Amino acid sequence: MASSFVPPPSRKGRGAVANLESRFSEYRRESDENRHESDAAQECEVKFVTQVALENARTIISRNTSPDIPFDRSINPYRGCEHGCTYCFARPTHAYLGLSPGLDFETHLYAKHNAAERLDAELRKRGYQPALLALGANTDPYQPIEREYRITRSVLEVLERFGHPVGITTKSALVTRDIDILSCMAQRGLVRVFISVGTLDAEIARKMEPRANTPPKRIEAIRKLTDAGIPTGVVVAPIVPALTDFDIERVLTTAADAGATYAAYVMLRLPREVHDIFVDWLEANYPMRARHVMSLIEQVRDGKHNSAAFGTRMRGTGLHAELIRQRFHLAARKLGLNQARPPLRNDQFRVPDAAPAGNGPATTHGRAQHDRTTGTEFTGKFDPQMPLF
Repeated sequence: MASSFVPPPSRKGRGAVANLESRFSEYRRESDENRHESDAAQECEVKFVTQVALENARTIISRNTSPDIPFDRSINPYRGCEHGCTYCFARPTHAYLGLSPGLDFETHLYAKHNAAERLDAELRKRGYQPALLALGANTDPYQPIEREYRITRSVLEVLERFGHPVGITTKSALVTRDIDILSCMAQRGLVRVFISVGTLDAEIARKMEPRANTPPKRIEAIRKLTDAGIPTGVVVAPIVPALTDFDIERVLTTAADAGATYAAYVMLRLPREVHDIFVDWLEANYPMRARHVMSLIEQVRDGKHNSAAFGTRMRGTGLHAELIRQRFHLAARKLGLNQARPPLRNDQFRVPDAAPAGNGPATTHGRAQHDRTTGTEFTGKFDPQMPLF
């Protein structure tokens, strides 16, 4: 007998269509199918506003030993991401906070307001050896709240002062705000920026990445960065079979025309809770394509919906994955992308004199925590009674 389950409707301005429990939650909630329609109507009435809590980070540089990632350290100025991308592989990290990887991930945000201060201290440690540091390895460092909190900018100011190499990945044109810092670092061989553009289709982008900049704005950001002498590339990510894969060549061509010199791509990944979040979104927004999309995902993931195997998790396996790989590399070669990618320089690193008291790295000490929509005080601990759907 076919299931009568209907996915919850999409929410304007939000990516996830529901608020799944944290897998570490003590309690589980199950939908009563007899009341599904009335419950769904009530869900539509609940407005999830963006809330930001300040986090006092004890350390700021995260380390990894992954063999298929070209860096061993990164900084994430924020937990959660307001862009609300339905496919974001960082969503499951919110479960460790006792929050939902669904709507909580894009509405309950943490800002590491002392990031620059901690970075300054960690770079001064005896024996520290500089190497490429990634910004944007988990959540986007230029998500909308960066306009107000400016934590990413303060981190860049520290890196510039120390002469430390950095690689930035973002889907936000806000990165162009920091061209003054980035252009100075570029002259010293210290920075490279990648702009993420999964598709140029405005409708798909709006539904899949509801609070990210539009594709044209991201392409314009590539143009502005390259005009300023900053090495810039494009990441076609994620490639969603039967939904965005048609756009690979168009994205690369448009980015190259804007001045991009590097390119990369990432196949859609669906780890842990991301799987259900993406499937619900797909069925709510593209019900006629959902079965075909998921069938092709199985083809590139050895019959499963996800694979975490090093070496293949970013590209997939099988015939369809190989076809995408060939299409990407053929287009990149024709456009002259990835002809050379000199490594960023480590020999510029110097530990500067300590700043005088009161003139240290920029922080947001004393900033009130608040609800960005209502402007009311926010205590820094999210309400445990907030409805989970």
